[in-house]
Amino acid sequence: MNRREFSSHLLLGLSAVAFSARIAARSGPGGVEQGNRLPLTKARNVVMVHGLFADGSSWSEVIPRLQAKGLNVTSVQNPLTTLPEAVDACRRVLDRQDGPTVLVGHSFSGMIVTEAGVHPKVSALVYVAARAPDAGEDYTALAKKYPTPPASKGIVFDGDEGRLTEEAFLRDFAGDLPRERALALYAVQEPFKKALLTGKTTNAAWRQKPSFYAVSTQDRTIDPDLERFMAKRMNAQTIELASSHVSTISHSQEIAELILRAAG
Repeated sequence: MNRREFSSHLLLGLSAVAFSARIAARSGPGGVEQGNRLPLTKARNVVMVHGLFADGSSWSEVIPRLQAKGLNVTSVQNPLTTLPEAVDACRRVLDRQDGPTVLVGHSFSGMIVTEAGVHPKVSALVYVAARAPDAGEDYTALAKKYPTPPASKGIVFDGDEGRLTEEAFLRDFAGDLPRERALALYAVQEPFKKALLTGKTTNAAWRQKPSFYAVSTQDRTIDPDLERFMAKRMNAQTIELASSHVSTISHSQEIAELILRAAG
């Protein structure tokens, strides 16, 4: 074989390897979809924010997995009062980080990640079955384009405070968890204020930061196709998990791996 033939075979081989890698990324473990990549900065800090019907302990299965890899992890206690107050709580935690930080949001806190994610210390964003509005977008109007998720019917109000009934929590929020585990999560459910739901983001951090998204294909709290739409719109590196809304608990290994990827 002469040099020209060798070079041609080498290029063909490298092209085949690259193509196989792309296919593996799309259909391999976790069903990873690459999306359009922005440069990643290596991060040693992770800040997590919980959504509605939960508190900071909703990350309890993911945190030890990240700490075991040497990452500094903080779970924000979202006040669930108004969007500006929730964003401020997140920013205060971000201010305390000592370098590049991956900001992770579950469920409603995707609103917080989208707004606070422009913070200079945030190196990447991870959305876990989370809202991901554009700047100034009416998320409620966007969600109405998709079927109403069953959990919405289980929200009850005591005056200004909203929460999920036990039945809806077990069936529609944490449906793939053992009953005992789901009941423990229900016991720490933090009520939210009605005013929280009226807030709109003024930033869309996913337009300027590398973004990752975990879709829950069995979600009964946010419609899975809405999750897919938001992930595709932000060109996020995406995985799909056969999970209820609380993949942070039922699929903590996969969520931890996605965060580690975002941390470079």
